[in-house]
Amino acid sequence: MQTLKPLKVANALAAPASDLPEVRISELREWLRNRVNGGANLSALFACPVAEDLKRLRLVGVMSDPSRGSIELASAVVEEEYPALTPDCPAAHWFEREIAEQWGLRPLGHPWLKPIRFHRSYRPGFDAWDRSAEEPLLPCVTNFYRVEGDEVHEVAVGPVHAGVIEPGHFRFQCHGENVFHLEISLGYQHRGIERALRGGPTPRTQLLMETLAGDTTIGHGLAYVQLREALGAAKVPARAHVLRGIALELERLANHVGDLGALANDVGFLPTASYCGRLRGDFLNLSAMICGSRFGRNLLTPGGVRFDLDAERLKKFSDRFHEVVIDTENAIQLLWDSSSVLARFEQTGTVPLGMARDLGLVGVAGRASGIEHDVRKDFPRGIFQFHQIPVSAWSTGDVFGRAYVRWLEIQRSEGFIKTMLRSLPATPIVGECQNPEPGRVVVSLTEGWRGAVCHAAMTDAEGRFLWYKVVDPSFHNWMGLAMALRGQQISDFPLCNKSFNLSYCGHDL
Repeated sequence: MQTLKPLKVANALAAPASDLPEVRISELREWLRNRVNGGANLSALFACPVAEDLKRLRLVGVMSDPSRGSIELASAVVEEEYPALTPDCPAAHWFEREIAEQWGLRPLGHPWLKPIRFHRSYRPGFDAWDRSAEEPLLPCVTNFYRVEGDEVHEVAVGPVHAGVIEPGHFRFQCHGENVFHLEISLGYQHRGIERALRGGPTPRTQLLMETLAGDTTIGHGLAYVQLREALGAAKVPARAHVLRGIALELERLANHVGDLGALANDVGFLPTASYCGRLRGDFLNLSAMICGSRFGRNLLTPGGVRFDLDAERLKKFSDRFHEVVIDTENAIQLLWDSSSVLARFEQTGTVPLGMARDLGLVGVAGRASGIEHDVRKDFPRGIFQFHQIPVSAWSTGDVFGRAYVRWLEIQRSEGFIKTMLRSLPATPIVGECQNPEPGRVVVSLTEGWRGAVCHAAMTDAEGRFLWYKVVDPSFHNWMGLAMALRGQQISDFPLCNKSFNLSYCGHDL
């Protein structure tokens, strides 16, 4: 068999689309499996039409290798079915379910082929989970996994939850209080964003990117503008790179501080819970001090940023930032000084290193289990090419590990911002960005606060998006939450769930 030679690209640097190899599906499967077993990450696996012929589809695999700092792509054309990759590579599980739902491609041998979003197929006239069909490709929406046995019972939670939490259904198979299995069903607010991105970019594209997952406005927005800059041969000024880095780390700080406060609240430790609720707002207000939006909306633009910090606002920003940092350290230190908190965190919701690698966990969830991968270090772009932030990792894979990795990242993000504030380059804040080049393919990775964000696109002969793929870190990590609950008490679910804090809307694209 001929050895597959993938298209190798750097993060956010475009390559000719004609260089994307097209091989047999058996070669693609073997390559994907071998690369994952060799330590690379399956960043994306998706289908797209071949020259507008919806009967012939191209499977595209995107691998990112932290040890080499390289990104590789390869593809294969399939028609109706192909041998599933999931039995040999569990990280492909969610991707192959998505492909089946969107395009009607049957991955033969997939262990649990169900919809993940319940939206209509991209192929006209085809519905993969239509219950009125004689042989629907996907089973009924309510066909949940069941554990049979004496005194085994089901507990269903959601999709409607109290307060403002987003919709998601959780079904537990329990024996008494002990959880045998948790099945997670999402897709209740699918918005069709990926479909809307095709044919772009348009004036609405930036808005769509910033609302993919509202709490990751900068993470997704930065992935998009990097991709656009790669297609438009942009030169971003140094000051813009620094301001982007500050905004990204402020987003990380706000969410990590909020999560630690929520974890404290889940175990009834009110001092940290009450302080962190206020401190999260303080970090959001610092983002608003830069651009007028607490979530960083409208800050980023292809070629740079739209807002700057003049001398007066820079002084005010720095003073306020130092005050919030001191309060944050005092509030969170209370957690680690409380033996009752540590007793609830430790050995709760454990995901071992081997399982985390098999599932392809990213970000905080992966690093808490010992996977020392971070896009800022492994695939640096912008300011991170010149200023490295150490990778924050732990080894226990439990609630404590996920909480403590957040604390390590908080401290290192604070140190990064302090350094950047002392040395803002005296350059413009935006450079020119041309229209996208035709016939190009590009992959853009950023390290959002939950983990690796992946945007991939190909342009057609007119420079429009032929396809655009978005993978939020939550897409990789939901199965990690399900595995963390096995063997736990059902009462541990709120704590485990918050320790992952995954996005529903970021998943339901």
